[in-house]
Amino acid sequence: MLFNSIQYLIFLPTIVLLFWVLPVRVRLPMLLVASYYFYMSWSPVFILLILPMTLFNWLWGKLLSKAAAKAKLVLTVGITVNLLILGTCKYADLFVHSAGWLVGVATKHNPGWALNWILPLGISFFTFEFIHYLFEIYRGQKPIKSFVLFALFAAFFPTQIAGPIKRYPDFEAQMLADQKLKLSFFDDGVPLIVIGLAKKLLLADNLGVFVQMGLAEPTAYGAPETWLFMYAFLFQIYFDFSAYTDIARGSARLFGYNIPINFNLPFFAKNISDFWHRWHISLSSWLRDYLFIPLGGSRGGDWVTHKNMLITMGLGGLWHGASWNFLIWGLYNGLLLVIHREFAKWKESVGFLKALSKTRLYGVLSIIATFHGICLGMVFFREQNLALSLGMFKKMVLLNPIFSKLEIDHFLVLNPLLPVIVPVSMTLIALLMITNFPVSTAIERGFFKRLPALIKAAYCALLIVGIITFLPDDSRPFIYFQF
Repeated sequence: MLFNSIQYLIFLPTIVLLFWVLPVRVRLPMLLVASYYFYMSWSPVFILLILPMTLFNWLWGKLLSKAAAKAKLVLTVGITVNLLILGTCKYADLFVHSAGWLVGVATKHNPGWALNWILPLGISFFTFEFIHYLFEIYRGQKPIKSFVLFALFAAFFPTQIAGPIKRYPDFEAQMLADQKLKLSFFDDGVPLIVIGLAKKLLLADNLGVFVQMGLAEPTAYGAPETWLFMYAFLFQIYFDFSAYTDIARGSARLFGYNIPINFNLPFFAKNISDFWHRWHISLSSWLRDYLFIPLGGSRGGDWVTHKNMLITMGLGGLWHGASWNFLIWGLYNGLLLVIHREFAKWKESVGFLKALSKTRLYGVLSIIATFHGICLGMVFFREQNLALSLGMFKKMVLLNPIFSKLEIDHFLVLNPLLPVIVPVSMTLIALLMITNFPVSTAIERGFFKRLPALIKAAYCALLIVGIITFLPDDSRPFIYFQF
């Protein structure tokens, strides 16, 4: 059941209506049943994973809270069990396939080993929520007494498949609050859902068509077109994932719950560290709190800090998917963090650079450089064939070739409109970003919900007309569903 499907647009109002008309004591059990139904709508067999994991972590949290001297051992066992389940479901096929490749290198005959397992939806997200829960109990928080509350914390359908990753003390407090139906819940939630649908259907999906056209055969294009396609892909994934977050936050708001934002104008980041404070905030903060800091953070000198950065970002990249290209993408971002940290220290020791860094020009140049650094690394995120991704990376760095021979000899013959399509597409992408900027700013900075209701209603009405008018022929699943 996709957020951008007719089924969800029927399912959500039905559950919201039931939630507010039912007696208070049965609201949360009903919401839990609805969340499991939502999860099972993809494949009923998935319940055989999330339900036992939920029961285990609920019971293990109770045991951990009473473990006293053995708390660290109990925590380690609990985290290990969660990671083993995640690793088996998500990475076993990768390791088996890689083992087959190594056999092929040694014997000149690849046996083609593969498990071809179907990745359970949302497992990366709710596993991280379980690990966070155990960590916080180890640090002194009290466990959730009610199984229904704990199960709903992990299974809550707006955030179940692709986050944002919730923090349990805050969400538990909201579930236990004596909520009264308020018009403001709908005043805040409905516009977020409409704006999210518009981002997904009008921006992300249409950009996706353009990206697919270019990256279906990446060797066919020169460096300028490759950069253009990667610009489009970075915007596509931003619109796609921020759309999911908007719909998730809007859906949760209809029940009176507040879900944290996941983006804060990431393309205005002035350095790579700033970017990761603005992009996929719930994941980057989770990696900081439960991986980087436990590894030692920045407490052990430069070498240890750099090592911890690379480990954290490498594992964060691998979290995104069972493919070595994601590991390379994560390590690339870790390397950018290391370079930024060293450059920031060196800059302070050079007089003219220190003075220049306080100017507006330096700020603008920093934003441009950060954006292009992120965009360059996205070739590893988008292209799983390592040879192709490395070729694209080299092409973009060296700006060579400007025009590929295949493009001149083949694509211009088959696509005589290509010289028109590229500049027109570039203009459309720029217009999409410019027109979306005020709305993204208003949402991600919290201004939108403070606008007069009439303005919000008129804007949403225009978006609905736009969605109906320019709806793409085939809407795609959200990109982060595969993680």
